[in-house]
Amino acid sequence: MLGLLASYAAAAVVAPALVRWWGPRALYAIALVPAATFAWALSHARAVYDGGAVIEIYPWVPQLDLELAFHMGTFGWFMVLIVSGIGTLVLIYSARYFQADSPSLSRFTWSFIAFAGAMFGLVISDDLLMLYIFWELTTVFSYLLIGMDPERRAARRAAMQALLVTTLGGLAMLVGFIMLGQHAGSYRLSEVVASVPEGTYLSVALVLILLGALSKSAIFPFSFWLPAAMAAPTPVSAYLHAAAMVKAGVFLIGMLAPVYAANALWQPIVLTGGAITMFFGAWAALRQRDLKLLAAYGTVSQLGLITIVLGAGGANTAVAGVALLLSHAMFKAALFLIVGVIDRTCGTRDIWQLSGLGRQRPFLLFTAVLAVASMVGFPPLFGFIAKEAALSAFIDAGSGVNQLVVAALVGGSALTVAYGLRFLWGAFAPKPGVETIQVRQAGFIFMLAPVLLAALGLVSGMAAPAIDRAILPYAQTFAEPVSLHLALWHGYNLPLLLSLVAFAAGAGVFALSQRWERMSLLKFPRDGSDGYRTAMSWIDRAAVEMTGATQRGSLPFYLGLILLVMIVTSGAALVFTRSWPQQVELFTSPIQVAAALVIIVVSIFAAGTQRRLTAVILVGVAGYAVAGIFVLHGAPDLALTQFLVETATVVLFVLVLRRMPANFSERPVKMVRWARIGIGIAAGIVASLMAFVAVGGREAIPVSTEFPDLAYYVGGGANVVNVTLVDIRVWDTMGEVAVLVVAATGVASLIFGHSRALRRRGAARPTATYRSPWLAGASPEAARQAIILQVVTRILFHAIILFSIYLLFAGHNTPGGGFAGGLVAGLALVVRYLAGGRHELNAAAPVDAGRVLGIGLFIALGAGATSLFFGREIFESAVIDLDIPILGNIHAASSAVVDIGVYLIVIGLILDILRSLGAEIDRQQESSESEPDDGDDTEETTEVAPEGTDASESEPNSTSRRR
Repeated sequence: MLGLLASYAAAAVVAPALVRWWGPRALYAIALVPAATFAWALSHARAVYDGGAVIEIYPWVPQLDLELAFHMGTFGWFMVLIVSGIGTLVLIYSARYFQADSPSLSRFTWSFIAFAGAMFGLVISDDLLMLYIFWELTTVFSYLLIGMDPERRAARRAAMQALLVTTLGGLAMLVGFIMLGQHAGSYRLSEVVASVPEGTYLSVALVLILLGALSKSAIFPFSFWLPAAMAAPTPVSAYLHAAAMVKAGVFLIGMLAPVYAANALWQPIVLTGGAITMFFGAWAALRQRDLKLLAAYGTVSQLGLITIVLGAGGANTAVAGVALLLSHAMFKAALFLIVGVIDRTCGTRDIWQLSGLGRQRPFLLFTAVLAVASMVGFPPLFGFIAKEAALSAFIDAGSGVNQLVVAALVGGSALTVAYGLRFLWGAFAPKPGVETIQVRQAGFIFMLAPVLLAALGLVSGMAAPAIDRAILPYAQTFAEPVSLHLALWHGYNLPLLLSLVAFAAGAGVFALSQRWERMSLLKFPRDGSDGYRTAMSWIDRAAVEMTGATQRGSLPFYLGLILLVMIVTSGAALVFTRSWPQQVELFTSPIQVAAALVIIVVSIFAAGTQRRLTAVILVGVAGYAVAGIFVLHGAPDLALTQFLVETATVVLFVLVLRRMPANFSERPVKMVRWARIGIGIAAGIVASLMAFVAVGGREAIPVSTEFPDLAYYVGGGANVVNVTLVDIRVWDTMGEVAVLVVAATGVASLIFGHSRALRRRGAARPTATYRSPWLAGASPEAARQAIILQVVTRILFHAIILFSIYLLFAGHNTPGGGFAGGLVAGLALVVRYLAGGRHELNAAAPVDAGRVLGIGLFIALGAGATSLFFGREIFESAVIDLDIPILGNIHAASSAVVDIGVYLIVIGLILDILRSLGAEIDRQQESSESEPDDGDDTEETTEVAPEGTDASESEPNSTSRRR
């Protein structure tokens, strides 16, 4: 089963390429995947007949007891046949439905096969969490299929409506799954049903699960999303809304009914919702002029009927429910496909524009008659057998509730006859005053799928005993014995009499509806769409009000709100905590007190200063003091990183502050300032107490106590901090470096988003170059710097780079590492930029920062994959010891290569920020300050001699030129 699921994923990946090469004919190749699934299911028919099941279990996350558990019993086997068989036919049909130049063909193909795979995974899942994953995947792919034409507003709205409704129900269902799984101690469905909770707990869990099932199958009050989803192409409607997606809800009800139907809330919800849906959908179908909407509302009605029968919770109703599920999949998919044929060959689906189609296309009429006959329950089709079984099951039960259900089924059957006749009349009958429609040829392949599905309804009626034997193992999972069996003829009995009554009443309703429609007396019933639109408008309004109240564009407001929430919630927890440490040790060295005083003093001054640069420097001093505390506590790696980060942060702040006012604004008013000070003090106290309580309340042994041995004997390094980053918790490191890459990309995209006009202005101004014997680049910025800075830069740059490389390679055993080394190398580039400006920075690092980031990320990921070649898990260290002449023994670990990737990522990040916040802002400022010379097209290039030299001694090309 896992291999079949993988084949669906592979087909979805290659589908766009196949469509690009072969056009609609690619659908034939894609159809091989569900066809193979259908054949695989048929190959296990014997196991199903014998009451067995196909089970596959694969470990997934053993530490969390998560596994890929698949189970295909009798009910699941029937659903696999429906999902794969009808999916194959719809794909073949779609090869003729879509034109070769259809822009949506590629999206339809991969989304459709991905949806089919998700539906297959849903019906074979034996793990509730995995079932939920596939459940939501069907929601996502149905959203893509319904909204396949993004230019149509109706399609976008219908897709969003289906997504929101089914996702909301799915989330409620997930909570119910978790409640049942936590009680049972397992999420395996076979184990969950064996451990049934009692009382309110079970009732709440079942109500939440039923919310998900009813919303997925468009049962009241969620019926409104299904007709709106008819904005999708007809093949999508035939599969998702007749055979597959809407069956997911009733499938879940059928899977849980053997155990949970006895709950007091189960039957009232299922029977009431199903009955309302059945009558609402049938009555609404009688009002439709669009054949597709008529079939859609008919689907809603039939889903209500199936929900009643499958959810009743009896062995006999289980037999009838599965039979109804099978018959509905065949006749409703056939009717939708017939509507697609009519739409493509006639150019319309409006029943008041279709006239005389039956005389021109008698074979299409015959196919539709077979499908409608099965839908209304006319012998000898399988729909008749299923409907008779449903009536017999409730009649034999004999209770008052079951008698009401029988009456509802008869009424629903009568309405089904009425809208079935309306479908045939509207599509094929001649209509007075309406010109006969002109019909194009359909073709054999286009007709193949609806003909096969309609014929299957007839063949299944003849094969009712065989189908009955296949359903029997599922019915035997219920507590009561099975006394009902499917057969074409049970003699003259009450169900047959009730069927005749339904036929007669349905014909009468159809006749009356025609007259009422002409008299405008047939009113369309209200569905849940009004409530949905009202709820969405309230949500939109609440979102606007909430946004206006909270998103005010003020960073101090946002930060203050976050801190207030932290103070209130965490402070309340501290008030009621009982984990206060018994002993308090404020400090171990007087130097710690001095460092703490420095932090307090500079923080107070930083809060009171009016100059931005002063505030940045004071905050930096506080950071250096924190690094000093790290040193006093014996954490040199943390201290080194803190020193380097603070230095780089101060430099970057200064780069930004160049374009900002030197002083803070006079606002806010004095009261607001005091409020901010109070929030800051309270946040500091609460955070300190939280750390104090968290450390003092520890009961378990920290996992870090094993880190030294793991670092040395497994990671191959003596520096516990570094080995932890590149081996023990390397996945955290990979997440962090990915964030760095994203941050660098975001900063660059914001800064470099200047206009073409600005670039033109910048290129028009005269330029002056300055050549220094100490710098590599020639730039006007260098002329404004002192010669001593240029000399120091020339002397120190290479030494700083070498020191960064030393930190990189020494970090596995001594303080350092890729992050610290990258920061040091980045600071060397900062020095070059400060000495010579953007031209000097480009000369020092003539590489694209994005490529450096990408290469670093590639090396870090590649180092993890390299471990696989040594027979280890990904990112697990492989220790290498080599004896090399002269050099001696070389001890290295593969995880140290991750540091090289981190080193390059940090350099790329700083280089990107320097070029955006530094060089690019310089360039934009120069461009904005320059004004183009509209009266002269001359361009001057002036080369300035270095300080201390005579202009006449400069190079020959250093003279001024005018062109």
